[in-house]
Amino acid sequence: MAMQVGAFEAKTHLSRLLAAVERGERVTITRRGRPVAVLVPPEEARDEGFGETMAQLAALRERTRAGGESIRMLREEGRKW
Repeated sequence: MAMQVGAFEAKTHLSRLLAAVERGERVTITRRGRPVAVLVPPEEARDEGFGETMAQLAALRERTRAGGESIRMLREEGRKW
């Protein structure tokens, strides 16, 4: 179950929100109606973070390949001139 609260309410009722997170709920904190943070149980944060990080690294690896040449090779080539 997800809960959404404003930043002022989150500051005022942090203990209540932490209790909800301990029960397994996700709490989205908003500022002027826009989400700015999400409180999640530690296990969920670790799981999401790892998968997202690996996906970002894979995407970065694909973007940094230039015709099969490594960045190191390109850097060394640039130093010759």
